[in-house]
Amino acid sequence: MDHLPSDPAILVSSVNMLLRDEEFDTLEALCYSFGTEPQQLEDYLVKYGFVYSNEQRQFRPIGYDSKV
Repeated sequence: MDHLPSDPAILVSSVNMLLRDEEFDTLEALCYSFGTEPQQLEDYLVKYGFVYSNEQRQFRPIGYDSKV
């Protein structure tokens, strides 16, 4: 993959896969490799209902971790 996808669903899937499969240790390392800023990626995905969990090292749907 030469660049990150622009489709939000594919982007979340791709980023989570790269982090899960330990291609990258951190979101910052992944973003640096693809020439983007972590905050820029987080800001883009929050518009589509995803937030980054440092604990889980993945993007998750907003509200996924909230207690009901």
